[in-house]
Order: sequence, then C-alpha cells, then structure tokens
Amino acid sequence: MEKIEEFLLKREEEGLLRELKPVSSRSKGKISYKGKEYIDFSSNDYLGLSSHPKLIEAAKNALDKFGTANSASRLMSGDSELCHRLEEKTAEFKGKESALFFNSGYQANAGIISSLYDSGDCIFLDRLAHASLIDGTMLSRAKLLRFEHNDAGHLESILKEERHKFKNALIITESVFSMDGDKAPLKELADLKEKYGCEIFVDEAHATGIFGKNGSGVVEEAGLREKIDFIMGTFSKALAGFGAYLAASRKITGYLVNTCRSFIYSTALPPAIIASNLASIEVVKEESYRREKLFGLAQYFRNTLKNKGFKVKGDSQIVPVIIGDNFKVTELACRLQEKGYWALPVRPPTVPNGQARLRFSLTVNHGKETLDRLIDDIAGIQI
Repeated sequence: MEKIEEFLLKREEEGLLRELKPVSSRSKGKISYKGKEYIDFSSNDYLGLSSHPKLIEAAKNALDKFGTANSASRLMSGDSELCHRLEEKTAEFKGKESALFFNSGYQANAGIISSLYDSGDCIFLDRLAHASLIDGTMLSRAKLLRFEHNDAGHLESILKEERHKFKNALIITESVFSMDGDKAPLKELADLKEKYGCEIFVDEAHATGIFGKNGSGVVEEAGLREKIDFIMGTFSKALAGFGAYLAASRKITGYLVNTCRSFIYSTALPPAIIASNLASIEVVKEESYRREKLFGLAQYFRNTLKNKGFKVKGDSQIVPVIIGDNFKVTELACRLQEKGYWALPVRPPTVPNGQARLRFSLTVNHGKETLDRLIDDIAGIQI
C-alpha cells in the first residue's frame, strides 16, 4: 500500500493525477456533468452517428429478436449469423478477403500481434503507436524496435541493420494517430515492407469512417489495400458502435480463431451492438456529406488557431493544441470548462514530456459559430 500512496502523491505533485468524471447525459455533441451542460470536444463520435435513427433502429430490432446478450464465447454457443454478416460486410468495406471482429481495439491489438509473432521475430513500431500495439508486441516476445514517428528514413536505417537477424518481421503504424492527429506515410512504409521482406499492420481506429471514397480509411484513400497485410480498426469511434475488427486473408483469420486468446476467451458482443455496427457501415458509405463537413470544420479550426499563433498539430479531425506545461494545460482546460467547453488535458505518459496538450476532437455536431466562439475564448485566456 505504501507504493500506491507514493505513486498517487507523486502524480498529484507533477500535475498528472487523473480522475474519472461521470457525465449524466450526452446527446448530439453535448454532455451534462454535475447539472451543467457542455459542448463536448473530447468525443470520438466524429460523424455524429451515435444518435442516427438507422443505427438505433437496427439495435432495437436486434434486441427484440435476439435479446440482450449472446451469453457465450463464439467458439461455444455465442456465434450467430449476425456475427458472420458483420465480418463479411467489414471485409467488403475494407477490401480484404476476410475479417474477424473483437470486443475492443485493445483486445484486438494485444491478441492479434501476440498470436502471429513470437521470439525469433522482430517488430518495427512507430514511436507514437498506441499502448495496445506496444502491449501486443511485448506479449508476442518478438524483438521490439521503435522508429521515429512517421519517419520512413529512420525506419529504413533500422531495417538495413536489423531485418536479416530475424525470421519474420512486422511494421506497425496507425493511419491516423490519436494524440497528434496526423497521418502515417503509408506508401513509403508499404514500399519498405516489400523491399525488406516484412509484413505491415495498420491500425485505422481513428480513420475508419472518415477517409477514402467510401469512408473505409486511409488505406483506401492511399490505394494500398493489396499491399497492407493487416488492416485493423474499431467500430467505437466514427462508426458509433463498439468492438474492433481485423481485415486480412482468410488464412489469417482462420488461424486467429484457433489461437488468439483475446478472441477465444471472450464472450461475443451483444446482438444489438453487432446490428448497430452493421448499420453504421452502410450509413458511412451512403452519407459522405458527413465526412466532407467534418474535413471543412477541422481545416478551418486548425488554420485559424495557427494564424492566432497557437502551436497546432495534425491533418485530420483531431486537433491538438500544444501547451507544454502540465499545470498550464490543466488550468486552461478548467477555464474553458467554466465557459462551457468539455476539452480535457492530455499529459504524460500518454504524450511525451513537455508535450502536454488540449486535444480537440471535432465532430459534425460542431458548427462554425461554435468554433469561432471557442477560438476567441482560447485566445482570451491568460495562463
């Protein structure tokens, strides 16, 4: 217990202590907390689909037909035609031969990587990759080598020196990075994959539904579906559902059904969630105006902040404003909360030391007038 007390005290002194903040309601870009309403800039409901009538109707119909739960793992009695329809639709959406869905993005990344790679293999991982990708690599017991963020040149220098020492090799990146909001140089990474005899794994969690002609993601946008071996993503962000998927070859998904512990030993997702996920894929393809509006809002918000002298990163719907100091970013978040904005600070160890920031997640529920007001309020706060 002494260790716990020391940890909590140290975190508090460094301005890094985190707290849970239970909201009482959320609807169309707004949340209620302790009796006050806020405009939500921390949600991943990028396309505003969480309140879409087609998703709600699909979930209700599934509840009526199948009940609240599948009540077993898929290898027992929890499998269903609905599960297979979602996987077929996902594979088609991502342009791959097959797909397998998981209960969360963390479970997917931890389970997939550790099932496919082992000691004697090597994994080349972007330095800013998500914690679940790091943990999956650690569980695999493969050699972990990090390359500088989005730096294909640095990756190649490591590949030249290290690739020949290992049996199998995997390059891992996100397509849109969750804390910086920038996109990976996928074409360059795919070229290196082929040049050095590797495989490549792309996490599209924050890109699915947003990028590409059909909203499939950055892999689709870049025309690289054939070159990317493993396309992973989530249903819980722009698709406004829950769970995650891997789109790959039929051989790979068949292997994972028999070896992936996070898949085998998990109860299948509830039918209402699966049905909602199915509906969201169709809505994303049909309602392209949502992502077009989102791109316009993000570009306007980012450029206006830059013109006012703020340090802003990214080229997606995620707009991080870099403050640097842990206490200053917390103070700015509190001052904005007083003005009715819910934009939470992101501090180390989630981001590097000295890179504390406010991470603004834009959604189609944010209007230009709201962004103008927010920009003026940010600029007017002295910290």
